[in-house]
Amino acid sequence: MTDREDVRPPRIAVGGFMHETNTFAPSKAGLAAFEHGGGWPTMVEGAAVFEALRGVNMGLCGFMAEAERCGWSLVPTLWTAASPSAHVTEEAFETIAETIVAGIKAALPVDAVYLDLHGAMVTEHLDDGEGELLSRVRAVLGPDIPLVASLDLHGNVTPQMVETADALIAYRTYPHVDMAETGRRTAVHLARLLKGERHEKAFRQIPFLIPIAWQSTDMEPNASIYGGLPGIETADVASVSFLCGFPAADIPDCGPSVLAYASTRQAAESAAQRIASQVEAKRSAFAGTSFEPLEAVREAMRIAKDTKRPVVIADTQDNPGAGGDSNTTGMLRALMEAGASRAAIGVLCDPAAAKAAHEAGLGARLTLSLGGTSGVPGDAPFSGTFDVTALSDGAFVAPGPFYGGARMMLGPSACLSISGVSVVVASAKAQAADREMFRFVGVEPEAQAILVVKSSVHFRADFAPIAETILTATAPGPMPLSPASLPFTKLRPGVALTPDASVANAAG
Repeated sequence: MTDREDVRPPRIAVGGFMHETNTFAPSKAGLAAFEHGGGWPTMVEGAAVFEALRGVNMGLCGFMAEAERCGWSLVPTLWTAASPSAHVTEEAFETIAETIVAGIKAALPVDAVYLDLHGAMVTEHLDDGEGELLSRVRAVLGPDIPLVASLDLHGNVTPQMVETADALIAYRTYPHVDMAETGRRTAVHLARLLKGERHEKAFRQIPFLIPIAWQSTDMEPNASIYGGLPGIETADVASVSFLCGFPAADIPDCGPSVLAYASTRQAAESAAQRIASQVEAKRSAFAGTSFEPLEAVREAMRIAKDTKRPVVIADTQDNPGAGGDSNTTGMLRALMEAGASRAAIGVLCDPAAAKAAHEAGLGARLTLSLGGTSGVPGDAPFSGTFDVTALSDGAFVAPGPFYGGARMMLGPSACLSISGVSVVVASAKAQAADREMFRFVGVEPEAQAILVVKSSVHFRADFAPIAETILTATAPGPMPLSPASLPFTKLRPGVALTPDASVANAAG
């Protein structure tokens, strides 16, 4: 090896392919869903990856920043994400995976590969999307080149994923305000591998599913569990992760898991078991209070009488961040039935209604049927006469701590008002996790008495600071609050469908 080659900076191929799959959801993710991005940057290849991801709260952004600090040379392949939905189509998976793998192959020789993944991707033809992608990349790299990935806290980690990657490192916050930070931590871990360290792995799967509404790391028991993870990492234990899992995936490996990487097998196993034991000891604490739609609105109205701060209601079962189409109308009906005023709900995805509002024009009054088109049992379109109070092209920046400056493109959008209720209507779905998702059509969140958001937890990052309180409502939607409501057929035997051990899995 020449002196010039000896000082060559590490050459790292990077890419990203992110999707959280609700196998019970009404709509699949085709290639167009990834090309659009669904609230995340649009699909990008080559050098455009760096521009699109810089300054955005995503894993690759943090990885890039640490790589620059280390002086590494990055070779971008492709990065893409789509809103959570039902299965990724075979065409979409094969097209995107082939591009990433071909990009890595063309970049050879490389010193390592980093992938920005979710961890809960299910496709039309594969139960384990990430495991398959990692395996294809490993086949190109051979056994000795480090392959690392950052994962979402909701990843459903599989044995294939653990076996194939040298390290999988997960977010530690929900709302996910640390996505970029997790990418940075993954780069720090990779630096140890590039220096010649090799780690033993330990993997535990937790035997019960956790409803996503009760997974927030701002609340107990997760506040304590996640708060204690850094203290478990020592000179011997390089990395630990606890993933709550995404509980709406009908695959064998759905559910929470623990990962540990350490200098010895004993240290890795000990760290993983310590976390798993803590999680299982707290299983009964993964619970919360929910309300029926009308009950939630009436409780919000009661509280709002004595405060100037909005009461926020999570329309958790139509969360587009968990596979919902963001167009159910149960909470709108409840607002109307209760006679709520100074209330707003968003974001309701209805391209036809948004188009009608733009054709009618600002200030127009029009009668239309809104939402309710996903075929969700108990849901239906809401018919009414609305005033068009604002119009937008749907392009804006979401600066809050979750989206972290992402450029939103929701298409033609409008604010439709009816009897004191403002409905934010857009042509593309995205989780209502940023106050700007109301402001872009003239609705000031702080001025409302009641705010209904189509989200489960991510909204808390930007809305909790202004909220008097937060309520969780269970209007009909494709993401039931309790996984026990889902018709599992593939889940491995022995996994309880909720933290309540009495709710058993009958699928096996």
